[in-house]
This record gives sequence, structure tokens and C-alpha cells, in this order.
Amino acid sequence: MTVAGAVGRTLAGLGAGYVFGVVGSGNFHVTNAMIAGGARYIAARHEGGAATMADAYARTSGRLGVLTVHQGCGLTNAMTGIAEAAKSRTPMLVLAAEATTPRSNFYVDQAALATSVGAVADRVSSATSAVEDVVRAVRRATQERRTVVLNLPLDVQAQRTAAGPAGVPSAGGPPSPDPSAITALATAISRARRPVFIAGRGARHARAELERLASRCGALLATSAVANGLFTGNPWSLGISGGFASPLAAELIARADLVVGWGCALNMWTTRHGTLIGEQVTVAQVDLDAGALGAHLPIDLGVIGDVAAVAVAVAVAVDESPGYRSPELAARITTSARWRDVPYQDDSDEQRIDPRTLSMRLDDLLPLERVIGVDSGNFMGYPSAYLSVPDERGFCFTQAFQSIGLGLATTIGAALAAPSRLPVAALGDGGGLMGIAELETVHRLHLPMVIVVYNDSGYGAEFHHFGPEGHPLDTVRFPDTDFAAIGRGFGCTALTVRRPGQLTGLTDWLDGPRDTQLLIDAKVTAGRGAWWLEEAFRGH
Repeated sequence: MTVAGAVGRTLAGLGAGYVFGVVGSGNFHVTNAMIAGGARYIAARHEGGAATMADAYARTSGRLGVLTVHQGCGLTNAMTGIAEAAKSRTPMLVLAAEATTPRSNFYVDQAALATSVGAVADRVSSATSAVEDVVRAVRRATQERRTVVLNLPLDVQAQRTAAGPAGVPSAGGPPSPDPSAITALATAISRARRPVFIAGRGARHARAELERLASRCGALLATSAVANGLFTGNPWSLGISGGFASPLAAELIARADLVVGWGCALNMWTTRHGTLIGEQVTVAQVDLDAGALGAHLPIDLGVIGDVAAVAVAVAVAVDESPGYRSPELAARITTSARWRDVPYQDDSDEQRIDPRTLSMRLDDLLPLERVIGVDSGNFMGYPSAYLSVPDERGFCFTQAFQSIGLGLATTIGAALAAPSRLPVAALGDGGGLMGIAELETVHRLHLPMVIVVYNDSGYGAEFHHFGPEGHPLDTVRFPDTDFAAIGRGFGCTALTVRRPGQLTGLTDWLDGPRDTQLLIDAKVTAGRGAWWLEEAFRGH
């Protein structure tokens, strides 16, 4: 067969269950070969959307994400989504056709593009090495949790090869943690009287192990935003740490005498620009990547190893203690740990609904078995903090690059990875319009999705950042957009919501056959910035 055929069939055999992309002449044959090998191909309307779908699918499913793009412009169109995946250490393979002749109008330095955003650049170099090259790229993506751009030169694609099928790359194993580091961490935990565990994406597989250790030492549990839902239902869970933390969660984390980041970067967002880390607190970090230890703030102790394995080893050595836990604190967490338990002044009027009121009403109406994708912007704290999720697979947060416009594609990828759950896309109006082409993809795939647009008629983050300083805001404010009309044009059922009572249409849709998508154009108040954004501005 041709190299294109061998590469496509090899990828399908190595676990490319879903492949996302936009097909052009350069990736036509290799994409068809993946389909022939058993992969399901999802055609996006823009390569940027396809990249984000592959990223979100990998995050939610735990499987390899695969993206296929045309040479040159196909790759450049996908670069924002690839950058997001690379910064998030998503195991993803980007199969990019490549023009290697500088005279070609499609020629760009694709390897340089990949490395410039933190991805790994690789190449299928010849007909004889094609299968080996693919196996190497898949192994690196999955074992090192990297986003790999595998360039497939056009001239090599057309060559003939007799290469046979490839074996599945050996998973290998994570490095065994240093026994002295285990002892040091166990000692630090045993000495602590107010320990707090913050779990990140690297801990999403280790709920049971972390809960068992936390129970022995009396630690409170929190997550970074990307691991939201990991400890759902645990009575000692504080929810999200950082900018989205509730007042009680922020208070208790800031009072800790030991904070352990488990597979968590402990970056400025998770620590609320460092304000949640007290001056006398001991900070420890557990991560597979040695380079992650202390990358964002000074730490007192670092352990290299798999989170689950480290937690099991430490639990054996740690002294049993009530730690931070008490009946009085349990009562406070039960009644006050959620944002919806915090009193607020409802800013709704006859024309616009307070986003807190909207989010709580949505939380009440939507079924719990949901998977939520969130776009970026001033609004994003409301769905992230007010909409509950059943577990860590119920929340997909592509925010490492802080790009707007990824939310709809995020929810498509997550929906395909969790088909038994209701997908809910939470978008701002700016990001919604930027990614609007993928509304056709949602409709074409018959995904029973609820799409909520928090519509404040502008780029809210910039409006609330620069407005108080008296700067002109014409560049970031826009006339109101009728998203309901746009949704109907794509074949959706649509609602315009200015008051809570207008959400009855959501109940009707949920009770019906759900044979269309439901788009909710929520006209939200714009009088103040989101609480988390105001804190971020102060942090800067």
C-alpha cells in the first residue's frame, strides 16, 4: 500500500477511535485509511475547532486524541487549538500533511510552528520507516502526555511500502518514587494540623487513593479548575481552589499549614495569585514531571511519581490524625462550601438576568448526568462555579491558552467521549460568535446539546478591566446579537431569556425527544465584572 494508507491504518490500529479534522488534498488519503481501519472521522468546519474537539475528547475519555489537517494553511488554522492542547499536556497526535518544497505556496516551517507553541515536532521520514515513525509518535504522545505534530510529507505519502501492522506501544510504567521522598512527605503530612490536598489534572485517575490518604490524615480536599468534580459527593470537598473558590473554600485553604499539590501545577489561578498560600505554610508537590515541581511557586518538598502510587505509599507511612476535620467544620462545609449557598444581591431587571441567578436556575433544571464545556471570558466563572458536575469527566475546561472561541468545539469533543451524558456548552457572546461555524457540526452529528450563551454584548473581560479607568470602550462593545435567530438558522430550538421564568422552554425541551439542539440566548447583566476577574485584576 502507499505510505498514506499504512500510516492511516497503523494509527487506527493503535487506538485512534475518533479522528477529528478538516480534509484537503494533502490529508485525504491518510484520513480515508484511518476510516477504513475502523476509526470514526468527525468533520469539523474549521481546523481550530477540530483541534479543540480532539483535545477535549482526549481529556474526557482518557484516550489518545487525533487530529488530521491539510498542509500549510490547515496546520496554521489549527494552531490555537494545538497550543491549548500542548500547554495542557494533552496526549494528542496531530497528523499534518507537509509540503517540503519551499516553492510550494503551502510551504511553511511546520516543525518550527509546532515547537513554538510547546508541541513536539516529528516526521514520517521514509516509506521504510513509516510505521516505526507512527509508533514512536504515538508512544511519546501517550507515555509522556505530549501533543505531537507528526508531519507527513506529500512526496513520502505517495510512496509504496510493504510495512505490516504495528504492535501497540508498550505503556511502560511511571518512575518509582524515591523512598526518601515518600518518607519526607509522610512526615510533613503527619506533622500538619490543617492539611489541604489540591488535586489537578494529573490526579484525575486517583480519587480513591487520595480520599483514603486524606481520611487517614484529616486533609480537606480541593481541585484545580481542570479537575473540577473529582471529589463530588465527598463531605470534605471544598470544590475548586483559586479564583473560582467560594469564600469558605478560600478561607480554609488560606488557613492550611500544609498544602499538597497532587498532579497540580499550583499556578497563579489555582492559588489566586498566591493569596491562598499562607506565609507559614509548607508546600509540597507530587508530579510525574520533574520540571513541574516548583515551576510556579517555591515548594518545600517535591516528589516525582504517579499520584496514585505516591498516595498509596504515603498512606502506609503516615500517622492517623483528625487533622483539619471536625464536626463543626463538616457542618460549615455542608451549608456554605458552594457558591450557590453564598447570599448575593440579584442584579436582574426586566431586560437582563443576573448570571448567578441564571446559572443556579440552570443547575436546578438540567439533569445531573451532564458534561459541561466552558469557553473563556468574564462570564466563565458562573458556569464553572455554579453548575454542579457528577465527577471529573463531567467538566471540560480548555483554558490553558486563555483563548475565547473554543467552548463549542470543547463540548463537541467531550460529548463524543461521554455519550450517555447531556452535553452543555457555556459560551460568552464573543467566543460564541468566534466558534459559531461548529454549530453546524453539532447539528450534523445530532448531538442533543444545550448551548447557553451568556450574552452581555461585548468582550466583558476587557470592558470591566479598562472601563473603570475611563478608557474608551468602543472596541470591545457591540450591538446586541440575536443568538436565538442564529440558532434557528442552524436548525436548533432556541430561547431568548431575560428572566428566570423564560427558562420553561428548557424544561419543555428536556421533556421532549431532544431531536434538535437547544440554544439559550441569555441576556445577562453587565453592570459589574465577575468576582474572579476583579480578583485577578487586583492580583496583577
